[in-house]
Amino acid sequence: MRVLLIEDEPILGQAIRDHVVAAGHAVDWMQRLEDAEIALRSVDYALVLLDLHLPDGSGLDLLRAIRRRKDLRPVIILTARDQIRDRIDGLNAGADDYLVKPFDLDELTARIGAVARRAAANPNPLLTLGTLEIDQAARLVRRGGQRIELTQREWAVLDQLLRRPGAIVSRERIEEELYAFGSEIESNAVEVYVSRLRKKLGKDLIATQRGIGYRLIMEAA
Repeated sequence: MRVLLIEDEPILGQAIRDHVVAAGHAVDWMQRLEDAEIALRSVDYALVLLDLHLPDGSGLDLLRAIRRRKDLRPVIILTARDQIRDRIDGLNAGADDYLVKPFDLDELTARIGAVARRAAANPNPLLTLGTLEIDQAARLVRRGGQRIELTQREWAVLDQLLRRPGAIVSRERIEEELYAFGSEIESNAVEVYVSRLRKKLGKDLIATQRGIGYRLIMEAA
């Protein structure tokens, strides 16, 4: 999924970005509220990682503004503020989770997965499609106990379909998910990665809705 990281501390921001990318997610990193606000209005992020103390204002004010406009995308606060009152204020403002710095990066990725599953009303990260076993938390696909290796971009495309099982996902929505992995995305990138997924996972797993997008066939063999 595509994540927006809002963090002004360069070393920590880079560490978080690299770790979350290594976990298979696409990350856009902003260091100012102004830039973050533009990004939020332009991209349909699946989740936001939000620092509270930023050069041009309070992350808490941004969170309240997000919730006032009925934007329900999940937000995890990342902050050095460790008082109970701070936690209460963050959660009351609409945060889905609250992580105090310094924190373990593996714990962060675990919380990202847990919050994303709750937001998708999918507490069980395990999915069986015919002979395929898909572990959305560990980002693993197996057939007959054998792991099938997927690249980050292949998983990004599959993840979009998994989060809307049986529903049509537009080509533009999938393409947007891929852009955070690099500016070299070409016009036929979605078709290329869907083709690769079909070769690896089964030709009948993903259906093409011509001129509209793609959907996951839930009864796939």
